[in-house]
Amino acid sequence: MRVAHCFNQTMNNRHIVNIGHTTIYHQDVAHLYHQWPTPDVIVSDGGYGIAGFKGDAREPSALKDWYDPHIQAWSKYARPGTTLWFWNTELGWATVHPLLHEYGWEYVGCNIWNKGIQHIAGNCNLPALKGFPVVTEVCVQYVRRAEFWVEGKPLTLKEWLRYEWERTGLPLSRANEACGVSNAATRKYFTKDHLWYAPPPDVFARLVAYANAYGHPAGQPYFSFNGKQPATSEEYARLFATFEGKYGITNVWEHPPLHTSERVKLPGSTKYAHLNQKPIKLIDLIIQVSSKPGDVIWEPFGGLCPAGLVAYLTNRVAFCAEIDEPVFRMAVGRLEAYTTAYQPELALANDD
Repeated sequence: MRVAHCFNQTMNNRHIVNIGHTTIYHQDVAHLYHQWPTPDVIVSDGGYGIAGFKGDAREPSALKDWYDPHIQAWSKYARPGTTLWFWNTELGWATVHPLLHEYGWEYVGCNIWNKGIQHIAGNCNLPALKGFPVVTEVCVQYVRRAEFWVEGKPLTLKEWLRYEWERTGLPLSRANEACGVSNAATRKYFTKDHLWYAPPPDVFARLVAYANAYGHPAGQPYFSFNGKQPATSEEYARLFATFEGKYGITNVWEHPPLHTSERVKLPGSTKYAHLNQKPIKLIDLIIQVSSKPGDVIWEPFGGLCPAGLVAYLTNRVAFCAEIDEPVFRMAVGRLEAYTTAYQPELALANDD
């Protein structure tokens, strides 16, 4: 397996580095979103509101303004079904959650990285604390909602499916005939209550075919995403996020803080390069369960670019940005070191 290295250079400094299918930019990500291809997964490890790095908000209350332009861009360029993994403190996430909801991101679940007592061992002034020592942070899963604009207002998938069927002029009961069921369509796929769930792609295809064959001709096409032709089952399936859970893995992730050889240190120093470096094991978990080989991963606040690294190792396509030049260089060096260390294994996998 040959690993491609492509560099754009300015004044002898590399500002864009491509290794395999991972590209790392030394640039403000706000100027990159429109250039990157549509993401299947976004891994956000940005501001925590603790002044933890150059450019971080100084307090959690400032995080809404900090994230607002980024979330707007994610919503604009993501597709329905894109998965977002949002790393933060509990308070940081709680502050930003309303903004994510407002811009069309549907909450799926809150995952907790429990670092254990090791995280505070020998570094806890208990008499001065007002609460229990914090040894956790969160990685919250969201999915970009499918929204369908009708007469100037957005409809959810649930609302749009019923709206399209009603446009056909056919009785709702005929939806059961279209699906080849006794009452599942009216009871589940077109109900207005909490019992609703989305029809599977093969059932959707039957609904589409029936509606366009028997619905009022003047309203065709029915169930169209572009207004020109009916949506296919493949296009419909893309509205839903990938998630392939693993047995034995819950939303509490037990993993000690990184004090091993995985932790990146500043050149020529014993000091850590990154205040809150994420374990590769956890980044690998979230990418593997929410994407497939060949999918596009965004890492807008790269840091040491663990998502870019995992994407490289698992045959995803990653676009990462890091605005701090020394950190950018360490991220590139780390990825280059892995390409050397894992080259035999990758070559063998490629031959298979």
